[in-house]
Amino acid sequence: MSVPARVPRRLAVLPFRGSSAVSDGLLTWTMLRGPTWIRLLPDVYVHRDGYRAGDHGMWCEAVSLRLPPDAVLAGRSAAWLFGVDVLTRDAPVTVVLPTAARLRPHPRLRVVRSPLAARDRTLVGGLPVTTPLRTAFDLGRHGSRVEALVAVDALLHRRLVRLPGLRDFAAARAGWPGLSLLREVLALAEPLSESPMETRMRLLLLDAGLGPLTAQHEVRAGGRFVARVDLAWPALRRAVEYDGDHHRERAHFRRDVARLNALRAAGWVVLRFTADDVLRRPDATVALVRQALAERRATAADH
Repeated sequence: MSVPARVPRRLAVLPFRGSSAVSDGLLTWTMLRGPTWIRLLPDVYVHRDGYRAGDHGMWCEAVSLRLPPDAVLAGRSAAWLFGVDVLTRDAPVTVVLPTAARLRPHPRLRVVRSPLAARDRTLVGGLPVTTPLRTAFDLGRHGSRVEALVAVDALLHRRLVRLPGLRDFAAARAGWPGLSLLREVLALAEPLSESPMETRMRLLLLDAGLGPLTAQHEVRAGGRFVARVDLAWPALRRAVEYDGDHHRERAHFRRDVARLNALRAAGWVVLRFTADDVLRRPDATVALVRQALAERRATAADH
């Protein structure tokens, strides 16, 4: 992407404070009011070629320029900066503010007022954020049960936090809001869960009374590795897998066919589901899994 020569290099891509650019002699207020610059927040601008309305990273950069002392990016925004994408569509930037601090409201901003110890702050790419441990603690005690579990599973899977450490962190903060939800989430959390949809599918099956089940189970036959399946009932040789869009790619499809044939030869039945099955047809999905488990139990009883 070429940048016109008249645009100062340091202002070509990232958001910046307009007042600083003017005081440094890089721009004038008249120039900032022109079509070359997009105003994101009060006194925060970005070059039009660097503007991407849905780019959460751009908005995090912009918000960080307006943060009062000791305030940090937090929640889903902090997770995103750590490389864990649990954002909802057009999610606002989440900020934790000290009690006495002020920040002007904005549609792309979500403000949370909460105690924040110095040890709960860190930097990512120069931006102030809550530590992974504090981020997991916050996400696990707010929102819906499923979204809280999705976020905690994702942070655990990336090994940004460990389950024992998160339990200890929560135990040391008795009386904080949302701890009852967090305790439930920690009882259900699974570090081996590889995607948000896998977590949602696992919770759907557990809530239907189809547990216990094993995440990322290795199937072996005669001591030989056959495959690893998303969710399994090893004693019954039944498994459930979530198929994302990447499974439609030709090379991936061919590998899946060979893999499923190998599992079938090892005596396993694998049910495969998509996002629509989990989100829009949960009852039918549960019914199919329940039937597959019941059939296997009946067959085992006959023998």
